[in-house]
Amino acid sequence: MEYKIADHIAAMKPSAIREIFKVLVDPTVISLAAGSPDPVSFPKEEMAEIGAKIFRDEADVALQYGTTEGYPKLRELTAKRLKEKYSIGTDNDDILITTGGQQTASLFTQVMLNPGDVVVSEGPSFIGALNGFRSMNATLMSVPMDDEGMQMDKLEELLQTTPNVKFIYVIPTFQNPTGRTMSLARRKQLLALASKYDVLIFEDNPYFELRYEGESIPTIKSMDTEGRVVYCGSYSKVLSPGMRLGFCVAPKEIISRMVVCKQVNDVHTNLYFQMLVAHYLEEYDIDAHIADICEKNRVKRDAMLAACEKYFDPRVTFTHPNGGLFIWAELPEGYDSFKLCQMISAKKVACVPGNAFSVDESAVSNGFRMNFSLPTVEQIDIAVSRIGEAMKEFFAENEANA
Repeated sequence: MEYKIADHIAAMKPSAIREIFKVLVDPTVISLAAGSPDPVSFPKEEMAEIGAKIFRDEADVALQYGTTEGYPKLRELTAKRLKEKYSIGTDNDDILITTGGQQTASLFTQVMLNPGDVVVSEGPSFIGALNGFRSMNATLMSVPMDDEGMQMDKLEELLQTTPNVKFIYVIPTFQNPTGRTMSLARRKQLLALASKYDVLIFEDNPYFELRYEGESIPTIKSMDTEGRVVYCGSYSKVLSPGMRLGFCVAPKEIISRMVVCKQVNDVHTNLYFQMLVAHYLEEYDIDAHIADICEKNRVKRDAMLAACEKYFDPRVTFTHPNGGLFIWAELPEGYDSFKLCQMISAKKVACVPGNAFSVDESAVSNGFRMNFSLPTVEQIDIAVSRIGEAMKEFFAENEANA
């Protein structure tokens, strides 16, 4: 029979990036494509102890239904830590525990977007969020970035000329995919522009505690006095991504609507893991754990930067992030990174081409993303050397065809 798929889903296309990911079934491939933390960083022993205790003493609770808003103790501890350590949250805000940061984006878009509403993002931006916006028939528009983040003059031009902008989506700290961090001055400008043009800001901040150097910059949410910023955080990068635990801090009116949407999505987030993380926050020093992760990641970041300096063609530039999980490289203007990534994959290395992070996936991008947290230091050197070899072949082929 003929299946009549919903228009808003039928219009969505598989990403070309999946062709790159097919090589990952080969165990000899070194993947720089994932956004995954190193499993060495997972606090497995502590979690095993807590898990055993939960099943011994609290199994009747852990295996039962829970409240949609989240396990009360985890909500309390998360809100307390965010407020005391980062000045996030006001009396007008509430907190919702979600099934990963991706669900926060999904619920927020379900609550806020009508078909045709405009979402403005950084260009490039996180593919998962962009696909979520696409699924709601939103019109996506992007603002270019420089080393200080989204360019505010270009943002204002867009806001002046574009009706129906519902919110601005930003990953201000160690951005995915570029690793860039929005400066404090730009964050203040962003808030001012959002107020001037009466739009919301969706601040997605899963990497901000993974800082390896430099001074911490206040979150946009911590500077919000108008209830204009919806804040998305996650335990994925600091504890474990497989637990699928995210959180959203936002005005109570928005949270209450997101709760209704969540009730028809998954009822509530996995209660056992919520309890496990709540116990971890009470019984262990998460800040010390994060400091240990940062030291491990710093070594790998430095290894990748050194390898890029050593092996890359001098025409290729790359970011020097102060934290996070990614380095973004750019070919000269006019070159197609997707073709380069295909050549890289033939050398058993996987990277993500920049078109995957564009509001227009069919557009040619000269950038590509590399992850340094998952591979070993030895794998990083091997992988980047192979990328360098692919670059030589890529430029030679392009020059021969010019």
